[in-house]
Amino acid sequence: MSSTVTRPKPTPATATSTVAAPPARLSRSVLQSLRRAIPALLAYTAVRATGLLLLTLWAHHKHHGVWPILATRWDADWYLGIADHGYPHTLGSVQDSGSLAFFPLYPALVKALAVLTPGTRASTGLAFAVVASLVAAWGVFAVGERLYDRRTGIVLAALWAAFPVGSVQWMGYTESLFTALAAWSLYAVLTGRWLWAASLAVLAGLTRPTGVAVAAAVSLTALLALRRHRSPRVLAAAVLAPLGWLGYVGWVGLRLGRWDGYFAVQRLWRQDMDGGALTLRRMRELLMYDSTPELFLVMVTAVLLGAAGLFVLSVWDRQPLPLLVFTGVLLAIVLGSGGVYYPRARFLVPAFPLLLPLAVHLARASRRFRTIALATAVALSAYCGAYMVLVWPSAP
Repeated sequence: MSSTVTRPKPTPATATSTVAAPPARLSRSVLQSLRRAIPALLAYTAVRATGLLLLTLWAHHKHHGVWPILATRWDADWYLGIADHGYPHTLGSVQDSGSLAFFPLYPALVKALAVLTPGTRASTGLAFAVVASLVAAWGVFAVGERLYDRRTGIVLAALWAAFPVGSVQWMGYTESLFTALAAWSLYAVLTGRWLWAASLAVLAGLTRPTGVAVAAAVSLTALLALRRHRSPRVLAAAVLAPLGWLGYVGWVGLRLGRWDGYFAVQRLWRQDMDGGALTLRRMRELLMYDSTPELFLVMVTAVLLGAAGLFVLSVWDRQPLPLLVFTGVLLAIVLGSGGVYYPRARFLVPAFPLLLPLAVHLARASRRFRTIALATAVALSAYCGAYMVLVWPSAP
């Protein structure tokens, strides 16, 4: 497939920063970008609404409420606990110290917004996640349009919405916020807006542990750009990008009184890195020895294998360096973890550049083929998302 794919348009990813635009000009540029993204946002909303509709019907059949499932379960409950009570001061068990593994930006924003909005913090967190998902879809579209064309950007946004576990995008989780920050940071790198890229990377580093992948993409690209253009902005971007992730990891160490405090918390969750040994072992067990594997675990395995294959295609298609670094580091973290296996498909939700080879191929295919392919992806995503939260007994 990759041999027939049009190569990405040249981008100024290694150029110096553009001159800051006046506020009025910047506002016009943002509004123009939003108008161009409206079809992508409509497509994204339609895909996610389809998944929500199936989830609602299925939950009603099982006599479950939809709101608690989306707003208060699993990780959402941990984030709400942080918003309500803050972080602990000592290292104990997962139950009393595990919240330190969750990065602070999302619960801090939920706590702040809850003061200004009606309803509970859980409702605020869910509404914020939905809004963040639309900002993320806009950023995903912007990257696709920048590298190829508008149709590719629209298809890319639709494919991201139809991710097999895309239902977490409309849950009280951090995937939507993190994807929004990552997508717009990468877009800023592609357009030479270095300080914007670094600032968003800092925020991404305060949102999820995998924020280090955004920081790596910005810093490495900036350092390579310095070889051609000596610019204070580029140098500042390279230095600033990792500060969000480093800041939180350092803060946890100070709070617990030990230099490896954050990693000690991760060990409570059994999230050590083992170079992929556990991942390979679980895949082998599921695909070769388990005669009755859990359907959800089979889906997780398919997502991991598919992501690895799409990364190879992305390298073959010569995607811009910041996108390859971002997805490469993210994949290395997810596949190399020795922790629990079942949430790893969710951990790859922000890796939207992996979908670019598919988006380009579908954008250039016939309308009939594109329609059938997208409809199939939407149907599978809706089913997998509903199965994940209504049948699978553990966290997504």
